Amino acid sequence: MSNIGEEIKKLGFGLMRLPQKDGRIDLEQTKQMVDLFLDAGCTYFDTAWAYAGSEDAIRQALVERYPRHRYQLATKLAAWINCNSREEAIAQFETSLKQTQAGYFDFYLLHNLGESRTEFFDRFDLWNWIQEQKKAGLIKHAGFSFHSTPQELEEILNKHPEMEFVQLQINYADWENPAIESRACYEVARRHGKPVIVMEPVKGGMLAKPPQSVEEILKAADPNASAASWAIRFAADLEGVITVLSGMSSIEQMKDNLSYMKDFTGLSQGQRNTLKQAQAALAKIPLIPCTTCNYCAKVCPKNIGISGSFVAFNYLTLYGDREAALHQEDWLVGGHGKKQADACIRCGKCEQVCPQHIAIRTQLQRVCGELLNPPAAVSSEKGTAL
Repeated sequence: MSNIGEEIKKLGFGLMRLPQKDGRIDLEQTKQMVDLFLDAGCTYFDTAWAYAGSEDAIRQALVERYPRHRYQLATKLAAWINCNSREEAIAQFETSLKQTQAGYFDFYLLHNLGESRTEFFDRFDLWNWIQEQKKAGLIKHAGFSFHSTPQELEEILNKHPEMEFVQLQINYADWENPAIESRACYEVARRHGKPVIVMEPVKGGMLAKPPQSVEEILKAADPNASAASWAIRFAADLEGVITVLSGMSSIEQMKDNLSYMKDFTGLSQGQRNTLKQAQAALAKIPLIPCTTCNYCAKVCPKNIGISGSFVAFNYLTLYGDREAALHQEDWLVGGHGKKQADACIRCGKCEQVCPQHIAIRTQLQRVCGELLNPPAAVSSEKGTAL
Protein backbone atom coordinates (compact mmCIF):
# COMPACT_ATOMS: atom_id res chain seq x y z
CA MET A 1 0.00 0.00 0.00
CA SER A 2 1.20 3.53 -0.79
CA ASN A 3 2.33 5.78 2.06
CA ILE A 4 1.53 9.05 0.28
CA GLY A 5 0.60 11.79 2.69
CA GLU A 6 1.42 9.95 5.90
CA GLU A 7 2.74 13.22 7.34
CA ILE A 8 -0.52 15.06 6.59
CA LYS A 9 -3.02 15.55 9.40
CA LYS A 10 -6.41 13.93 8.93
CA LEU A 11 -8.30 17.23 8.51
CA GLY A 12 -8.12 18.95 5.13
CA PHE A 13 -9.46 22.42 4.36
CA GLY A 14 -11.93 22.17 1.47
CA LEU A 15 -12.10 25.53 -0.30
CA MET A 16 -15.38 25.01 -2.15
CA ARG A 17 -17.59 26.77 0.41
CA LEU A 18 -15.50 29.71 1.63
CA PRO A 19 -17.20 32.39 3.75
CA GLN A 20 -19.17 35.02 1.84
CA LYS A 21 -19.71 38.72 2.39
CA ASP A 22 -21.89 40.83 0.12
CA GLY A 23 -22.00 38.01 -2.43
CA ARG A 24 -18.21 37.59 -2.63
CA ILE A 25 -15.62 35.50 -0.80
CA ASP A 26 -14.81 37.11 2.54
CA LEU A 27 -11.04 37.29 2.21
CA GLU A 28 -10.32 38.56 5.71
CA GLN A 29 -12.29 35.76 7.36
CA THR A 30 -10.64 33.27 5.02
CA LYS A 31 -7.22 34.52 6.14
CA GLN A 32 -8.17 34.01 9.79
CA MET A 33 -9.34 30.48 9.02
CA VAL A 34 -6.09 29.72 7.18
CA ASP A 35 -4.10 30.98 10.17
CA LEU A 36 -6.07 28.84 12.64
CA PHE A 37 -5.69 25.79 10.39
CA LEU A 38 -1.92 26.12 10.02
CA ASP A 39 -1.40 27.00 13.68
CA ALA A 40 -3.05 23.67 14.56
CA GLY A 41 -0.49 21.84 12.44
CA CYS A 42 -2.90 21.07 9.58
CA THR A 43 -1.51 21.65 6.10
CA TYR A 44 -3.74 20.28 3.31
CA PHE A 45 -5.77 22.75 1.21
CA ASP A 46 -8.11 21.60 -1.57
CA THR A 47 -9.38 23.91 -4.31
CA ALA A 48 -10.33 23.54 -7.97
CA TRP A 49 -10.35 25.51 -11.19
CA ALA A 50 -14.14 25.09 -11.19
CA TYR A 51 -14.63 26.64 -7.71
CA ALA A 52 -15.44 30.25 -8.56
CA GLY A 53 -12.95 32.61 -6.92
CA SER A 54 -11.39 29.91 -4.75
CA GLU A 55 -7.96 29.70 -6.37
CA ASP A 56 -7.61 33.48 -6.35
CA ALA A 57 -8.67 33.65 -2.71
CA ILE A 58 -6.23 31.00 -1.57
CA ARG A 59 -3.40 32.80 -3.36
CA GLN A 60 -4.11 35.89 -1.23
CA ALA A 61 -4.96 34.07 2.00
CA LEU A 62 -2.25 31.40 1.90
CA VAL A 63 0.34 31.47 -0.90
CA GLU A 64 1.27 35.15 -0.54
CA ARG A 65 1.41 34.92 3.27
CA TYR A 66 3.26 31.65 4.02
CA PRO A 67 6.40 29.93 2.74
CA ARG A 68 5.70 27.15 0.24
CA HIS A 69 6.96 24.35 2.48
CA ARG A 70 4.29 25.10 5.13
CA TYR A 71 1.37 23.59 3.20
CA GLN A 72 0.16 21.13 0.56
CA LEU A 73 -2.09 22.55 -2.14
CA ALA A 74 -4.41 20.46 -4.30
CA THR A 75 -6.43 21.57 -7.30
CA LYS A 76 -8.24 19.91 -10.19
CA LEU A 77 -8.86 19.78 -13.93
CA ALA A 78 -12.44 19.31 -15.15
CA ALA A 79 -12.05 18.37 -18.82
CA TRP A 80 -15.80 17.88 -19.22
CA ILE A 81 -16.60 21.56 -18.61
CA ASN A 82 -16.76 23.40 -21.95
CA CYS A 83 -13.64 21.73 -23.38
CA ASN A 84 -13.62 20.88 -27.07
CA SER A 85 -9.92 20.14 -27.36
CA ARG A 86 -6.91 18.94 -25.41
CA GLU A 87 -5.53 22.47 -25.45
CA GLU A 88 -8.66 23.88 -23.82
CA ALA A 89 -8.48 21.26 -21.08
CA ILE A 90 -4.79 21.88 -20.39
CA ALA A 91 -5.51 25.61 -20.23
CA GLN A 92 -7.31 24.93 -16.94
CA PHE A 93 -4.01 23.76 -15.44
CA GLU A 94 -2.20 26.83 -16.72
CA THR A 95 -4.95 29.05 -15.30
CA SER A 96 -4.65 27.31 -11.93
CA LEU A 97 -0.90 27.92 -11.83
CA LYS A 98 -1.48 31.58 -12.66
CA GLN A 99 -4.34 32.08 -10.22
CA THR A 100 -2.68 30.39 -7.25
CA GLN A 101 0.92 31.42 -7.98
CA ALA A 102 1.86 28.29 -6.02
CA GLY A 103 4.62 27.26 -8.46
CA TYR A 104 3.55 23.62 -8.33
CA PHE A 105 0.75 21.48 -6.91
CA ASP A 106 1.37 18.86 -4.26
CA PHE A 107 -1.75 16.95 -5.32
CA TYR A 108 -3.35 17.37 -8.74
CA LEU A 109 -6.61 15.67 -9.65
CA LEU A 110 -8.43 14.83 -12.82
CA HIS A 111 -11.78 16.09 -11.58
CA ASN A 112 -15.06 14.19 -11.19
CA LEU A 113 -14.51 11.08 -13.27
CA GLY A 114 -17.43 8.76 -13.87
CA GLU A 115 -20.14 8.10 -16.45
CA SER A 116 -19.77 10.16 -19.65
CA ARG A 117 -17.25 12.53 -18.03
CA THR A 118 -14.42 9.98 -18.10
CA GLU A 119 -14.44 9.96 -21.88
CA PHE A 120 -13.06 13.52 -22.04
CA PHE A 121 -9.95 12.54 -20.10
CA ASP A 122 -9.43 9.56 -22.40
CA ARG A 123 -10.02 11.52 -25.61
CA PHE A 124 -7.61 14.30 -24.63
CA ASP A 125 -5.01 11.79 -23.32
CA LEU A 126 -4.76 13.59 -20.01
CA TRP A 127 -3.48 10.44 -18.33
CA ASN A 128 -0.11 10.78 -20.09
CA TRP A 129 -0.21 14.56 -19.83
CA ILE A 130 -0.46 14.49 -16.03
CA GLN A 131 2.55 12.17 -15.83
CA GLU A 132 4.50 14.63 -17.98
CA GLN A 133 3.70 17.40 -15.50
CA LYS A 134 5.01 15.20 -12.70
CA LYS A 135 8.30 14.74 -14.54
CA ALA A 136 8.47 18.50 -15.07
CA GLY A 137 8.08 19.06 -11.32
CA LEU A 138 4.79 20.94 -11.63
CA ILE A 139 2.85 18.16 -9.87
CA LYS A 140 4.07 16.01 -6.99
CA HIS A 141 1.22 13.48 -6.82
CA ALA A 142 -1.35 12.66 -9.52
CA GLY A 143 -4.80 11.26 -8.80
CA PHE A 144 -8.46 11.73 -9.58
CA SER A 145 -11.79 12.42 -7.91
CA PHE A 146 -14.64 10.08 -8.69
CA HIS A 147 -18.44 10.00 -8.59
CA SER A 148 -19.82 6.77 -10.01
CA THR A 149 -20.01 3.01 -9.48
CA PRO A 150 -17.41 0.71 -7.95
CA GLN A 151 -17.42 -1.23 -11.21
CA GLU A 152 -16.34 1.84 -13.14
CA LEU A 153 -13.72 2.70 -10.52
CA GLU A 154 -12.32 -0.81 -10.89
CA GLU A 155 -12.10 -0.34 -14.64
CA ILE A 156 -10.30 3.00 -14.37
CA LEU A 157 -7.77 1.72 -11.83
CA ASN A 158 -7.09 -1.36 -13.96
CA LYS A 159 -6.36 0.89 -16.93
CA HIS A 160 -4.38 3.45 -14.97
CA PRO A 161 -2.43 1.84 -12.12
CA GLU A 162 0.01 4.78 -12.28
CA MET A 163 -2.50 7.05 -10.56
CA GLU A 164 -1.38 7.52 -6.97
CA PHE A 165 -4.58 8.27 -5.03
CA VAL A 166 -8.35 8.54 -5.34
CA GLN A 167 -10.74 11.12 -3.91
CA LEU A 168 -14.10 9.61 -2.96
CA GLN A 169 -17.40 10.69 -1.43
CA ILE A 170 -17.51 8.91 1.92
CA ASN A 171 -19.77 9.46 4.91
CA TYR A 172 -21.69 7.25 7.29
CA ALA A 173 -25.03 8.00 5.57
CA ASP A 174 -23.75 6.93 2.13
CA TRP A 175 -21.66 3.98 3.34
CA GLU A 176 -24.26 1.47 2.14
CA ASN A 177 -26.37 3.87 0.03
CA PRO A 178 -27.03 2.08 -3.30
CA ALA A 179 -26.98 5.40 -5.12
CA ILE A 180 -23.46 6.30 -3.86
CA GLU A 181 -21.89 2.98 -2.74
CA SER A 182 -19.24 4.65 -0.58
CA ARG A 183 -18.08 1.44 1.06
CA ALA A 184 -17.77 -0.49 -2.19
CA CYS A 185 -15.83 2.32 -3.90
CA TYR A 186 -13.54 2.66 -0.89
CA GLU A 187 -12.86 -1.09 -0.92
CA VAL A 188 -12.01 -1.00 -4.65
CA ALA A 189 -9.48 1.78 -4.06
CA ARG A 190 -7.89 -0.09 -1.16
CA ARG A 191 -7.66 -3.36 -3.12
CA HIS A 192 -5.65 -1.44 -5.69
CA GLY A 193 -3.40 -0.05 -2.97
CA LYS A 194 -4.58 3.52 -3.48
CA PRO A 195 -4.75 5.89 -0.53
CA VAL A 196 -8.02 7.82 -0.31
CA ILE A 197 -8.87 11.46 0.15
CA VAL A 198 -12.40 11.86 1.49
CA MET A 199 -14.83 14.46 0.17
CA GLU A 200 -18.37 15.18 1.37
CA PRO A 201 -17.87 13.63 4.83
CA VAL A 202 -20.75 15.76 6.14
CA LYS A 203 -22.75 15.24 2.92
CA GLY A 204 -22.78 18.90 1.93
CA GLY A 205 -23.73 19.92 5.47
CA MET A 206 -26.64 17.45 5.75
CA LEU A 207 -25.01 15.47 8.54
CA ALA A 208 -24.37 18.62 10.54
CA LYS A 209 -28.10 18.46 11.24
CA PRO A 210 -29.12 14.83 10.72
CA PRO A 211 -32.61 13.40 11.20
CA GLN A 212 -33.83 13.69 14.80
CA SER A 213 -33.57 9.95 15.50
CA VAL A 214 -29.89 10.05 14.52
CA GLU A 215 -29.14 13.26 16.39
CA GLU A 216 -30.58 11.81 19.60
CA ILE A 217 -28.22 8.83 19.39
CA LEU A 218 -25.19 11.06 18.86
CA LYS A 219 -26.13 13.47 21.65
CA ALA A 220 -26.75 10.62 24.07
CA ALA A 221 -23.25 9.31 23.42
CA ASP A 222 -21.57 12.72 23.74
CA PRO A 223 -23.69 15.80 24.52
CA ASN A 224 -20.78 18.13 23.79
CA ALA A 225 -19.81 16.78 20.36
CA SER A 226 -21.30 18.37 17.25
CA ALA A 227 -23.11 16.15 14.78
CA ALA A 228 -20.59 17.20 12.13
CA SER A 229 -17.74 15.93 14.32
CA TRP A 230 -19.18 12.41 14.25
CA ALA A 231 -19.37 12.48 10.44
CA ILE A 232 -15.82 13.70 9.94
CA ARG A 233 -14.36 11.27 12.48
CA PHE A 234 -16.18 8.36 10.84
CA ALA A 235 -14.29 9.04 7.62
CA ALA A 236 -10.98 9.84 9.30
CA ASP A 237 -11.08 6.52 11.16
CA LEU A 238 -10.88 4.52 7.94
CA GLU A 239 -7.59 2.83 7.08
CA GLY A 240 -5.69 4.36 4.18
CA VAL A 241 -7.29 7.78 4.34
CA ILE A 242 -4.83 10.61 3.68
CA THR A 243 -7.11 13.40 4.82
CA VAL A 244 -10.79 14.26 5.20
CA LEU A 245 -11.87 17.44 3.44
CA SER A 246 -14.24 19.69 5.30
CA GLY A 247 -15.75 22.54 3.29
CA MET A 248 -15.60 25.06 6.10
CA SER A 249 -17.33 28.41 5.61
CA SER A 250 -16.89 30.13 8.97
CA ILE A 251 -14.37 30.60 11.77
CA GLU A 252 -16.78 28.78 14.10
CA GLN A 253 -16.78 25.70 11.87
CA MET A 254 -12.99 25.80 11.68
CA LYS A 255 -12.66 25.98 15.48
CA ASP A 256 -15.12 23.12 15.95
CA ASN A 257 -13.32 20.89 13.46
CA LEU A 258 -9.91 21.61 14.95
CA SER A 259 -11.16 20.91 18.47
CA TYR A 260 -11.49 17.20 17.74
CA MET A 261 -9.28 16.71 14.66
CA LYS A 262 -6.09 18.51 15.68
CA ASP A 263 -4.75 15.42 17.43
CA PHE A 264 -7.10 12.76 16.04
CA THR A 265 -5.75 9.23 16.39
CA GLY A 266 -8.88 7.17 15.77
CA LEU A 267 -12.28 6.32 17.20
CA SER A 268 -12.84 4.15 20.22
CA GLN A 269 -14.87 0.98 19.82
CA GLY A 270 -17.69 2.65 21.73
CA GLN A 271 -17.71 5.55 19.28
CA ARG A 272 -17.77 3.14 16.33
CA ASN A 273 -20.75 1.41 17.91
CA THR A 274 -22.53 4.74 18.26
CA LEU A 275 -22.06 5.41 14.55
CA LYS A 276 -23.40 1.96 13.73
CA GLN A 277 -26.49 2.81 15.77
CA ALA A 278 -26.80 6.07 13.81
CA GLN A 279 -26.56 4.16 10.53
CA ALA A 280 -29.22 1.73 11.73
CA ALA A 281 -31.50 4.65 12.63
CA LEU A 282 -31.03 6.11 9.16
CA ALA A 283 -31.85 2.74 7.63
CA LYS A 284 -35.21 2.70 9.44
CA ILE A 285 -36.38 5.91 7.77
CA PRO A 286 -38.76 4.86 4.95
CA LEU A 287 -37.13 5.67 1.63
CA ILE A 288 -37.89 4.73 -1.95
CA PRO A 289 -35.85 1.48 -2.26
CA CYS A 290 -34.26 2.43 -5.59
CA THR A 291 -30.85 0.88 -6.26
CA THR A 292 -30.22 3.03 -9.38
CA CYS A 293 -29.93 -0.03 -11.60
CA ASN A 294 -31.73 2.09 -14.22
CA TYR A 295 -33.58 -0.78 -15.88
CA CYS A 296 -36.57 1.57 -15.82
CA ALA A 297 -34.68 4.18 -17.82
CA LYS A 298 -34.07 1.71 -20.63
CA VAL A 299 -37.78 1.21 -21.25
CA CYS A 300 -39.20 4.65 -20.41
CA PRO A 301 -40.65 6.15 -23.63
CA LYS A 302 -40.33 9.68 -22.21
CA ASN A 303 -36.67 9.47 -21.06
CA ILE A 304 -37.57 10.38 -17.48
CA GLY A 305 -34.77 10.51 -14.92
CA ILE A 306 -36.54 8.10 -12.60
CA SER A 307 -33.63 7.04 -10.39
CA GLY A 308 -32.33 10.60 -10.13
CA SER A 309 -35.74 11.81 -9.04
CA PHE A 310 -35.90 9.08 -6.40
CA VAL A 311 -32.42 9.89 -5.03
CA ALA A 312 -33.44 13.55 -4.74
CA PHE A 313 -36.74 12.65 -3.09
CA ASN A 314 -34.92 10.50 -0.56
CA TYR A 315 -32.78 13.55 0.28
CA LEU A 316 -35.97 15.42 1.03
CA THR A 317 -37.29 12.59 3.21
CA LEU A 318 -34.07 12.26 5.20
CA TYR A 319 -33.08 15.86 5.74
CA GLY A 320 -36.17 17.96 5.02
CA ASP A 321 -34.06 20.29 2.90
CA ARG A 322 -35.99 21.01 -0.31
CA GLU A 323 -33.29 23.28 -1.75
CA ALA A 324 -30.64 20.58 -1.44
CA ALA A 325 -33.02 17.97 -2.83
CA LEU A 326 -33.81 20.17 -5.83
CA HIS A 327 -30.09 20.65 -6.41
CA GLN A 328 -29.71 16.86 -6.54
CA GLU A 329 -32.69 16.58 -8.86
CA ASP A 330 -31.28 19.23 -11.18
CA TRP A 331 -27.94 17.43 -11.44
CA LEU A 332 -29.14 13.83 -11.58
CA VAL A 333 -32.06 14.49 -13.94
CA GLY A 334 -31.55 17.64 -15.99
CA GLY A 335 -27.78 17.40 -15.80
CA HIS A 336 -27.96 13.93 -17.36
CA GLY A 337 -30.28 14.94 -20.18
CA LYS A 338 -33.38 13.40 -18.61
CA LYS A 339 -36.92 14.71 -18.24
CA GLN A 340 -38.59 15.48 -14.93
CA ALA A 341 -41.18 13.32 -13.21
CA ASP A 342 -44.10 15.35 -14.56
CA ALA A 343 -43.42 13.98 -18.05
CA CYS A 344 -44.70 10.54 -16.97
CA ILE A 345 -47.56 9.18 -19.10
CA ARG A 346 -48.23 6.33 -16.64
CA CYS A 347 -47.65 3.58 -19.20
CA GLY A 348 -46.26 1.25 -16.48
CA LYS A 349 -43.39 -0.17 -18.55
CA CYS A 350 -40.94 0.87 -15.84
CA GLU A 351 -42.73 -1.12 -13.16
CA GLN A 352 -42.62 -4.28 -15.29
CA VAL A 353 -38.82 -4.31 -15.22
CA CYS A 354 -38.08 -2.92 -11.74
CA PRO A 355 -36.22 -5.58 -9.67
CA GLN A 356 -37.29 -3.84 -6.45
CA HIS A 357 -41.00 -3.89 -7.44
CA ILE A 358 -41.34 -0.17 -6.76
CA ALA A 359 -44.69 1.46 -7.56
CA ILE A 360 -42.80 3.87 -9.79
CA ARG A 361 -45.81 5.75 -11.14
CA THR A 362 -47.07 6.48 -7.63
CA GLN A 363 -43.65 7.56 -6.44
CA LEU A 364 -43.18 9.88 -9.43
CA GLN A 365 -46.47 11.53 -8.47
CA ARG A 366 -45.05 12.09 -4.99
CA VAL A 367 -41.93 13.63 -6.51
CA CYS A 368 -44.12 16.05 -8.45
CA GLY A 369 -46.40 16.91 -5.56
CA GLU A 370 -43.92 17.07 -2.69
CA LEU A 371 -40.61 18.06 -4.29
CA LEU A 372 -41.13 19.77 -7.65
CA ASN A 373 -44.44 21.53 -7.02
CA PRO A 374 -45.34 21.30 -3.32
CA PRO A 375 -48.36 23.18 -1.99
CA ALA A 376 -47.40 26.31 -0.06
CA ALA A 377 -46.78 25.43 3.60
CA VAL A 378 -49.02 27.36 5.96
CA SER A 379 -47.91 28.47 9.40
CA SER A 380 -50.38 27.39 12.05
CA GLU A 381 -49.32 30.33 14.23
CA LYS A 382 -49.33 33.18 11.72
CA GLY A 383 -51.59 31.75 9.04
CA THR A 384 -49.21 32.88 6.31
CA ALA A 385 -47.41 30.98 3.58
CA LEU A 386 -43.89 29.97 4.58
